[in-house]
Amino acid sequence: MSNAILTVKDLVIEYPRAGKPPFRAVKGVSFEVKPNEFFGIVGESGCGKSTLAKALCGLLPITSGEAAFHALPAHAVQMVFQDATGSLNPRMTIGQTLTEVLAVYDLCPKAQRSEMVATLLEEVGLPAEVALAYPRELSGGQCQRISIARALAMNPRVIIADEPVSALDVSVQARVLNLLAQLRKRRNLTILLISHDLAVVRTVCDRLIVMNAGEIVEHGDAKAVFARPQHPYTQHLLAAVPDIAEAY
Repeated sequence: MSNAILTVKDLVIEYPRAGKPPFRAVKGVSFEVKPNEFFGIVGESGCGKSTLAKALCGLLPITSGEAAFHALPAHAVQMVFQDATGSLNPRMTIGQTLTEVLAVYDLCPKAQRSEMVATLLEEVGLPAEVALAYPRELSGGQCQRISIARALAMNPRVIIADEPVSALDVSVQARVLNLLAQLRKRRNLTILLISHDLAVVRTVCDRLIVMNAGEIVEHGDAKAVFARPQHPYTQHLLAAVPDIAEAY
C-alpha cells in the first residue's frame, strides 16, 4: 500500500513492572492506513487498542518496531479521548479552552481568535454562546464535540479517536459518529476509530483490525469482516452486537 499515510510494522509496546518482566501490551502488530480512510481498531477492554492509540500519538514510548505518519508534522495528528469532560479544564470556559490552543500555537492573529472560536463551534454543530459555558454546564455529547473542535483547531490531517462515544447513549453516539464522518469528508481527514463496540465501528469504518491479547486476529474491509468473520474472536464480538442501525 504505497500511498499509506500511516505504517505500523512489528510494533511492540511494553509496560515495566517492578520485580517482574515487563508486560507486553502490544505484540508485534503491523498494518497500514490510507489517506482519508475511516479505519477501525476494535477489541475488548485490555486487548491493547488504547495502548496502541496512545503510542501512535507519542503519549507512550514504543519498545520496538515502527509507527510512522508519512510526511506529517507532529501537530497534524490529534487525539480525541474517551472522557471528554475530564479532558477539559473545569476552571476554563469553552471559549477560553479553544482560545488557549489558538494562542499557544499562534494559529491566528489575536484579533481573530473570537471569530475562530465561533467558527470551530459551528463546525461541530454548537452555537457560539457555548463559548461562555463551563464543561460542567454541558452534556457529555457537547463536551465530546468541544474535544473534537479543539483537535480541529490544529488543522489536523489525522484524528485518532479513542472510544469517543463509549460514555454516551446510543442516540448521542450516532450524532457524534455522523459528525466525525462529515468532518472526514469536509476536511479530507484520516480517522482512526478505537472502540470495543463493533456496532459503533460498522456504521462508519472502511477497514478495520480486530485485536485480542495484544495481537491482530483479523483485518480487512469492514463490510467483508462483518459479513464473513473468519476468526472465532471476531465471531464472538459480532454475536454480541445489537442492531442499532436505525439510530444512525
